[in-house]
Amino acid sequence: MLLLVQYTLIFASVLSLVALGGCFSEHSGVINLGLEGIMVIGALGGALMMRYAPAGIPAFVMVLLVLLAAILAGMLFSALLAVACINFKADQTIVGTALNMLGLAAATVFVKAINTAANPDDVSSTIQYVEQKKAFLVNINGFEFNWFMLIALLMLVLAYIILYKTRFGLRLMACGEHPQAADSVGINVYKMRWSGVLISGMLGGLGGICYILAGVSEWKFENGVAGFGFLSLAVMIFGQWKPTRIGLAALLFGFFRALSNVYFGFPGLVALNIPGSVYNMMPYIISLIVLAFTSRNSRAPKAEGIPYEKGMR
Repeated sequence: MLLLVQYTLIFASVLSLVALGGCFSEHSGVINLGLEGIMVIGALGGALMMRYAPAGIPAFVMVLLVLLAAILAGMLFSALLAVACINFKADQTIVGTALNMLGLAAATVFVKAINTAANPDDVSSTIQYVEQKKAFLVNINGFEFNWFMLIALLMLVLAYIILYKTRFGLRLMACGEHPQAADSVGINVYKMRWSGVLISGMLGGLGGICYILAGVSEWKFENGVAGFGFLSLAVMIFGQWKPTRIGLAALLFGFFRALSNVYFGFPGLVALNIPGSVYNMMPYIISLIVLAFTSRNSRAPKAEGIPYEKGMR
């Protein structure tokens, strides 16, 4: 049971971080379907930092450096979406889909090139971080606490405060609801949308490094992030683009994802003779069922996905 709680919390942390990223982007008026690719690039940035960070540095410094690397990588990659969709007014769905494919391919090629340069016989896309991973974990009476659990909780609280209690958040949401009205009172819609996309890149990058640290002490980048970017979009929609509901939705989806890791520890579930692959599909099946019954009542930002034209009224 303790292991189930542990995995539920870490997967919920991943989902809430990435879903919050999508939430900020869509509140600004830009649909970010490239979260999957952003997660991969953020994971790559953090994994490279763990690989090349000097040996023997304090755990706190290691955690800080890895977080900064993942954030920077995620933000730089998300800037491609901002340039294409905000400045050049490209179709946001197509650009997001392209970023997903680009992120996975670029990370795989880059890691293979690094490994081959170090060892010509190594053509894998794997990065190991056995010792470095320990900096993120604290064992509390058998419960493996991961610092990302606390980071995700803090981000949920911070996102609520920013969106509903600050001038920046209210202006951001105004740009996603009625950008022409926001522009008429002096709000720079382009800057606000850039801010929303970059914040989504920051949170998506954090979610990516959190995801690969949730498993083993190495990651094969050609495996990607198993659709967690798209699952986070389902969490965001189910959570109605609100941080508090996103947190609860992330716990629900995280629970079903955790079952695939620990079902063998529950005799009752093993006795059902259900293949493990079915448990792996559970979160995605649940997302389809949930969205089928709730999407009709979903209220997305009115101007999301619509390129802003300053002269339009």
